Amino acid sequence: MKCLVTGGAGFIGSHLTERLLEDGHKVVVLDNFSTGRPENLDNLPFADQLMIVEADIQNQDLIMPAFKDVDWVFHMAALADIVPSIEQPLAYHGANVNGTISVLEASRRHGVKRFVYAASSSCYGIPEFFPTREDAPMRPRYPYALTKMIGEQYVMHWERVFGLSAVSLRMFNVFGPRSRTSGTYGAVFGVFLAQKLAGKPFTVVGDGTQTRDFTFVTDVVDAFVSTAASNLRGEIMNIGSGNTYSINFLVELLGGDVVYIPKRPGEPDCTFADTTLIKEKLNWSAIVSFEEGTQTMLKNIEYWREAPVWCPATIGEATRGWFKYLGEND
Repeated sequence: MKCLVTGGAGFIGSHLTERLLEDGHKVVVLDNFSTGRPENLDNLPFADQLMIVEADIQNQDLIMPAFKDVDWVFHMAALADIVPSIEQPLAYHGANVNGTISVLEASRRHGVKRFVYAASSSCYGIPEFFPTREDAPMRPRYPYALTKMIGEQYVMHWERVFGLSAVSLRMFNVFGPRSRTSGTYGAVFGVFLAQKLAGKPFTVVGDGTQTRDFTFVTDVVDAFVSTAASNLRGEIMNIGSGNTYSINFLVELLGGDVVYIPKRPGEPDCTFADTTLIKEKLNWSAIVSFEEGTQTMLKNIEYWREAPVWCPATIGEATRGWFKYLGEND
């Protein structure tokens, strides 16, 4: 197949690009490198089958030629993280909503056979039930979550109205090599690994008993590829590990001292995907254990050598807007 991956230089997108090349597909990566890293695409296998197009997905005139003769589109491009979405809601709406519509239209006009959308479990907000099913109420707590939810609704609308063969996959807490190393304070693995390299204590939010459905990136990529190769359409499915793990357990696996920082408003005490649907539809389930994935992260820890090293004071400054706006609603 000829595949197009928006955000293909990002964390998950680069792993997906690598897998597609290994499977013998031709791949077009569409990325503006605002958060993706060009080096994530270095030394990939079968590089002669890879074409990189630097463009913003909101510029439809610029991206339209890249969709010529494309069979599968994987829409991974998005602005992520909570704090900047609170501070820059218009930018998030532009990238995650307008950008999604632009990619949908380019796909429709070029007759793309399969469209797979990278959705977010943040659409559930603070769920009432665990594991959380796809029909749980959607209660986004901050602009990033809202824009990803709206993007998913546009994807399903284009599927129903225009007949685009589309599926949406709601990802939970994805981790693995190449996860973001710089920028806004965010993903726990990037924060902790940089702290470990610097010999600093891990900044654990609250008491560390909160749990997350950490899912290794190669399992997530496998779900995307399996979805594209299937005959499913119009489905919305969770991708999760089949379990949920505490931050305290993560700290135990990484090994190091701990300092505790205030619990943050708007965050669930647990994320845990009900993956019954994707198991039934695709016979898919995660195979990389949390322990195995964490060891892989430690083996690749040098990747985070240049990442910012956060401490309670800098985290407090970076998350001030988080407490200001989300705290008012809790």
